Amino acid sequence: MSKLAGKVAIVTGATSGIGLATAKLFLEEGAKVVLTGRSLEKLQGIEGELSGTYLLAKAEASSVVDSKALIQKTVDTFGKIDALFLNAGVFRMQPLGQLTEEVFDEVYNVNVKGPVFTINEAIPHLNEGGSIIFNTSVVNMKGFPAMATYASSKAALRSISRTLAAELGSKGIRVNSIAPGPINTPIYGKHNMPQEQVDQMASSFPSMVPLGRFGQSEEVAKTALFLASDDASYITGTEIPVDGGFAQV
Repeated sequence: MSKLAGKVAIVTGATSGIGLATAKLFLEEGAKVVLTGRSLEKLQGIEGELSGTYLLAKAEASSVVDSKALIQKTVDTFGKIDALFLNAGVFRMQPLGQLTEEVFDEVYNVNVKGPVFTINEAIPHLNEGGSIIFNTSVVNMKGFPAMATYASSKAALRSISRTLAAELGSKGIRVNSIAPGPINTPIYGKHNMPQEQVDQMASSFPSMVPLGRFGQSEEVAKTALFLASDDASYITGTEIPVDGGFAQV
Protein backbone atom coordinates (compact mmCIF):
# COMPACT_ATOMS: atom_id res chain seq x y z
CA MET A 1 0.00 0.00 0.00
CA SER A 2 1.23 3.52 -0.80
CA LYS A 3 2.64 5.30 2.25
CA LEU A 4 0.83 8.59 1.57
CA ALA A 5 -2.38 7.38 -0.04
CA GLY A 6 -5.13 9.96 0.34
CA LYS A 7 -2.89 12.53 1.99
CA VAL A 8 -2.34 16.15 0.93
CA ALA A 9 1.21 17.48 1.00
CA ILE A 10 2.83 20.84 0.30
CA VAL A 11 6.47 20.97 -0.82
CA THR A 12 8.00 24.44 -1.00
CA GLY A 13 10.90 25.18 -3.33
CA ALA A 14 9.96 22.21 -5.49
CA THR A 15 11.28 23.14 -8.92
CA SER A 16 14.65 21.41 -8.51
CA GLY A 17 16.92 19.44 -6.20
CA ILE A 18 15.60 18.08 -2.91
CA GLY A 19 12.18 19.72 -3.28
CA LEU A 20 11.51 18.25 -6.71
CA ALA A 21 12.79 14.80 -5.73
CA THR A 22 10.54 14.85 -2.65
CA ALA A 23 7.48 16.01 -4.56
CA LYS A 24 7.97 13.21 -7.10
CA LEU A 25 8.34 10.60 -4.37
CA PHE A 26 5.27 11.88 -2.50
CA LEU A 27 3.28 11.63 -5.73
CA GLU A 28 4.54 8.08 -6.32
CA GLU A 29 3.39 7.20 -2.81
CA GLY A 30 -0.16 8.38 -3.45
CA ALA A 31 -0.20 11.94 -2.09
CA LYS A 32 -1.87 14.93 -3.68
CA VAL A 33 1.01 17.39 -3.83
CA VAL A 34 1.20 21.17 -4.04
CA LEU A 35 4.56 22.26 -5.47
CA THR A 36 5.76 25.84 -5.02
CA GLY A 37 8.39 27.92 -6.75
CA ARG A 38 9.14 31.57 -7.30
CA SER A 39 9.16 31.18 -11.09
CA LEU A 40 6.02 30.19 -12.97
CA GLU A 41 8.19 29.28 -15.95
CA LYS A 42 10.22 26.81 -13.88
CA LEU A 43 7.06 25.34 -12.38
CA GLN A 44 5.60 24.78 -15.81
CA GLY A 45 8.92 23.33 -16.95
CA ILE A 46 8.73 20.40 -14.53
CA GLU A 47 5.19 19.31 -15.44
CA GLY A 48 6.55 16.67 -17.81
CA GLU A 49 8.38 15.06 -14.90
CA LEU A 50 5.31 14.75 -12.67
CA SER A 51 2.71 12.02 -12.52
CA GLY A 52 -0.30 11.98 -10.22
CA THR A 53 -2.55 14.60 -8.68
CA TYR A 54 -0.71 17.84 -8.14
CA LEU A 55 -1.06 21.61 -8.09
CA LEU A 56 1.58 24.14 -9.11
CA ALA A 57 1.62 27.30 -7.02
CA LYS A 58 3.82 30.30 -7.75
CA ALA A 59 4.97 31.62 -4.37
CA GLU A 60 7.88 33.73 -3.19
CA ALA A 61 9.21 31.99 -0.08
CA SER A 62 9.77 35.23 1.84
CA SER A 63 6.30 36.67 1.19
CA VAL A 64 3.64 36.46 3.92
CA VAL A 65 1.02 37.37 1.30
CA ASP A 66 2.14 34.46 -0.88
CA SER A 67 2.11 32.11 2.12
CA LYS A 68 -1.51 33.01 2.84
CA ALA A 69 -2.45 32.53 -0.80
CA LEU A 70 -0.62 29.19 -0.95
CA ILE A 71 -2.47 27.72 2.02
CA GLN A 72 -5.82 29.07 0.85
CA LYS A 73 -5.27 27.66 -2.64
CA THR A 74 -4.33 24.27 -1.17
CA VAL A 75 -7.38 24.15 1.08
CA ASP A 76 -9.71 25.31 -1.68
CA THR A 77 -8.38 22.60 -4.01
CA PHE A 78 -7.72 19.61 -1.74
CA GLY A 79 -9.23 20.42 1.66
CA LYS A 80 -7.13 19.74 4.75
CA ILE A 81 -3.32 19.39 4.81
CA ASP A 82 -1.46 16.30 6.04
CA ALA A 83 2.20 17.07 5.33
CA LEU A 84 4.18 20.25 4.94
CA PHE A 85 7.81 20.07 3.78
CA LEU A 86 9.41 23.49 4.23
CA ASN A 87 12.24 23.07 1.79
CA ALA A 88 12.57 26.46 0.07
CA GLY A 89 15.74 28.26 1.03
CA VAL A 90 18.55 30.47 -0.13
CA PHE A 91 22.31 29.88 0.25
CA ARG A 92 24.50 32.93 0.83
CA MET A 93 28.07 33.20 2.14
CA GLN A 94 29.54 36.38 3.58
CA PRO A 95 32.10 36.56 6.41
CA LEU A 96 31.46 38.73 9.44
CA GLY A 97 33.31 41.98 8.95
CA GLN A 98 31.96 42.10 5.41
CA LEU A 99 28.35 41.15 6.08
CA THR A 100 25.73 43.38 4.48
CA GLU A 101 22.25 44.00 5.79
CA GLU A 102 20.90 43.07 2.35
CA VAL A 103 22.34 39.55 2.52
CA PHE A 104 21.29 39.06 6.15
CA ASP A 105 17.71 40.14 5.46
CA GLU A 106 17.46 38.02 2.32
CA VAL A 107 18.63 34.86 4.10
CA TYR A 108 16.41 35.34 7.15
CA ASN A 109 13.36 36.40 5.14
CA VAL A 110 13.54 33.31 2.92
CA ASN A 111 14.96 30.72 5.32
CA VAL A 112 13.18 31.69 8.55
CA LYS A 113 10.35 34.16 8.05
CA GLY A 114 8.94 32.27 5.07
CA PRO A 115 8.63 28.86 6.77
CA VAL A 116 7.33 30.37 10.02
CA PHE A 117 4.51 32.28 8.36
CA THR A 118 3.65 29.39 6.04
CA ILE A 119 3.14 27.24 9.12
CA ASN A 120 1.30 30.08 10.84
CA GLU A 121 -1.27 30.01 8.03
CA ALA A 122 -1.33 26.22 7.74
CA ILE A 123 -1.90 25.21 11.37
CA PRO A 124 -5.71 25.65 11.38
CA HIS A 125 -5.88 23.39 8.32
CA LEU A 126 -3.55 20.58 9.44
CA ASN A 127 -5.15 17.21 10.05
CA GLU A 128 -4.57 15.42 13.34
CA GLY A 129 -1.58 13.17 12.80
CA GLY A 130 -0.16 15.63 10.30
CA SER A 131 3.56 16.16 9.76
CA ILE A 132 5.63 19.34 9.47
CA ILE A 133 9.17 18.88 8.17
CA PHE A 134 11.89 21.52 8.05
CA ASN A 135 14.88 21.34 5.74
CA THR A 136 17.75 22.51 7.95
CA SER A 137 21.43 21.69 7.37
CA VAL A 138 24.39 20.13 9.13
CA VAL A 139 25.95 23.60 9.17
CA ASN A 140 23.75 24.34 12.18
CA MET A 141 25.99 21.92 14.13
CA LYS A 142 29.33 22.31 12.33
CA GLY A 143 31.11 25.62 11.74
CA PHE A 144 32.30 26.85 8.36
CA PRO A 145 33.84 30.21 7.44
CA ALA A 146 31.54 32.83 5.90
CA MET A 147 28.39 30.91 6.83
CA ALA A 148 27.31 32.68 10.04
CA THR A 149 24.12 34.03 8.51
CA TYR A 150 23.15 30.92 6.57
CA ALA A 151 24.05 28.52 9.39
CA SER A 152 22.24 30.55 12.04
CA SER A 153 19.12 30.68 9.88
CA LYS A 154 19.12 26.89 9.78
CA ALA A 155 19.77 26.72 13.54
CA ALA A 156 16.74 28.98 14.00
CA LEU A 157 14.60 26.46 12.14
CA ARG A 158 15.92 23.66 14.34
CA SER A 159 14.92 25.64 17.42
CA ILE A 160 11.51 26.50 15.99
CA SER A 161 10.87 22.84 15.21
CA ARG A 162 11.38 21.94 18.88
CA THR A 163 8.99 24.68 20.00
CA LEU A 164 6.34 23.63 17.49
CA ALA A 165 6.69 19.98 18.47
CA ALA A 166 5.80 21.02 22.03
CA GLU A 167 2.97 23.30 20.90
CA LEU A 168 1.33 20.93 18.45
CA GLY A 169 1.85 17.57 20.14
CA SER A 170 -1.56 17.69 21.80
CA LYS A 171 -3.11 17.86 18.34
CA GLY A 172 -1.16 14.83 17.19
CA ILE A 173 0.86 16.93 14.75
CA ARG A 174 4.51 15.91 14.49
CA VAL A 175 7.30 18.41 13.77
CA ASN A 176 10.75 17.25 12.68
CA SER A 177 13.76 18.39 10.69
CA ILE A 178 16.08 16.91 8.09
CA ALA A 179 19.68 18.15 8.14
CA PRO A 180 21.31 17.43 4.78
CA GLY A 181 25.07 17.35 4.47
CA PRO A 182 26.83 17.73 1.11
CA ILE A 183 24.08 16.91 -1.40
CA ASN A 184 24.42 17.10 -5.16
CA THR A 185 21.83 19.83 -5.81
CA PRO A 186 21.64 23.05 -7.86
CA ILE A 187 22.13 25.10 -4.66
CA TYR A 188 25.87 25.13 -5.36
CA GLY A 189 25.12 27.19 -8.46
CA LYS A 190 22.91 29.65 -6.54
CA HIS A 191 25.07 31.80 -4.28
CA ASN A 192 26.79 35.17 -3.97
CA MET A 193 30.42 34.06 -3.97
CA PRO A 194 32.95 33.59 -6.80
CA GLN A 195 32.21 30.22 -8.41
CA GLU A 196 35.85 29.22 -8.07
CA GLN A 197 35.67 29.63 -4.30
CA VAL A 198 32.46 27.62 -4.04
CA ASP A 199 33.86 24.88 -6.30
CA GLN A 200 36.98 24.66 -4.14
CA MET A 201 34.86 24.32 -1.00
CA ALA A 202 32.61 21.71 -2.61
CA SER A 203 35.57 19.68 -3.89
CA SER A 204 36.84 19.25 -0.34
CA PHE A 205 33.58 17.79 0.98
CA PRO A 206 33.89 14.14 -0.20
CA SER A 207 37.13 13.70 1.73
CA MET A 208 35.32 14.88 4.89
CA VAL A 209 32.42 12.45 4.45
CA PRO A 210 32.93 8.94 5.86
CA LEU A 211 30.95 7.50 2.95
CA GLY A 212 33.27 9.39 0.59
CA ARG A 213 30.73 11.01 -1.70
CA PHE A 214 28.05 13.63 -2.14
CA GLY A 215 24.53 12.53 -1.31
CA GLN A 216 21.70 12.61 -3.80
CA SER A 217 18.44 14.53 -3.54
CA GLU A 218 16.52 11.26 -3.67
CA GLU A 219 18.24 10.12 -0.45
CA VAL A 220 16.92 13.16 1.37
CA ALA A 221 13.49 12.67 -0.21
CA LYS A 222 13.26 9.16 1.25
CA THR A 223 13.81 10.59 4.72
CA ALA A 224 11.11 13.20 4.10
CA LEU A 225 8.77 10.39 3.04
CA PHE A 226 9.48 8.50 6.26
CA LEU A 227 8.75 11.56 8.39
CA ALA A 228 5.59 12.40 6.45
CA SER A 229 4.23 8.87 6.71
CA ASP A 230 2.70 6.89 9.54
CA ASP A 231 6.01 5.01 9.81
CA ALA A 232 7.19 7.97 11.91
CA SER A 233 4.02 8.19 14.01
CA TYR A 234 5.94 8.36 17.31
CA ILE A 235 8.74 10.68 16.20
CA THR A 236 8.59 14.41 16.86
CA GLY A 237 10.94 17.21 17.82
CA THR A 238 13.96 15.51 16.28
CA GLU A 239 16.43 16.28 13.51
CA ILE A 240 17.66 13.51 11.20
CA PRO A 241 21.05 14.11 9.54
CA VAL A 242 21.30 12.86 5.97
CA ASP A 243 24.99 13.60 5.58
CA GLY A 244 26.98 10.40 5.06
CA GLY A 245 28.42 10.94 8.53
CA PHE A 246 29.81 14.37 7.62
CA ALA A 247 28.87 16.08 10.89
CA GLN A 248 28.62 12.94 13.01
CA VAL A 249 32.10 11.42 13.22
